[in-house]
Amino acid sequence: MAEGGVPYPSVFMVDSHAAYPTLPPKPRPPGRGGVAQSLLFLLVGLALCGLAIEACFIYHLYSKQGSAESGSAGMSIQDHEEFLKEVPPTSRPNPIVLPSKPVAHLTAGPQTPHGDGVMVWNMQAEPILHEMEYKDGKLVIQKEGYYYVYSKIFFSEVDVAFTHSVCRTTPRYLGKDIELLKSRRYHPKFGKMMSTSNSYLGGVFHLFEDDSIFVKVKNVTQVRIQHSTENVFGIYMI
Repeated sequence: MAEGGVPYPSVFMVDSHAAYPTLPPKPRPPGRGGVAQSLLFLLVGLALCGLAIEACFIYHLYSKQGSAESGSAGMSIQDHEEFLKEVPPTSRPNPIVLPSKPVAHLTAGPQTPHGDGVMVWNMQAEPILHEMEYKDGKLVIQKEGYYYVYSKIFFSEVDVAFTHSVCRTTPRYLGKDIELLKSRRYHPKFGKMMSTSNSYLGGVFHLFEDDSIFVKVKNVTQVRIQHSTENVFGIYMI
């Protein structure tokens, strides 16, 4: 106590280096954690449902296959044959490709030409005949257009002229046959030697429907018919 009975003031020492007390943790905003957890549970549930549905589909597929195999295994031979009869056969595509335009190619047969010299062609040797008609040695046009017409004749050369021609008849013109192509050969005879030769004709013509095209020869006895490919006649649209 100080003099005169006056007490001394209390003195406190403060340590400025002491640590401050820790603050309590901030509370989380309400609702955020709950939404994330709900979304996670929803996604997991959807994934599990997808797996379950896929497993059901796989089980259903395998059960169908197993029942079909067991049914076919229990089928007798007679039942199997009857089952095959009931199943309609599958149609196979036609391997023959048809031409896109009218065409004809004929070869000579054993028949001799007509008395008027019109060549006769073999219809038993599977001739090419598409969108055309063959009648009495003539090809009848079914569609108007430009056609390439050709013919080759194998003949004997003697001391008589040989004439080879391609002719046309049409309802548009009345009268004689119209000569489209013509070849005339004359081989004078020297001694007793006889030779053979070929006459080839070909050209492009504008033909109309119902026009008839045919090959005509003069001195038909000179035509040599030994092989079918030696005498030909054909038309095709270009």
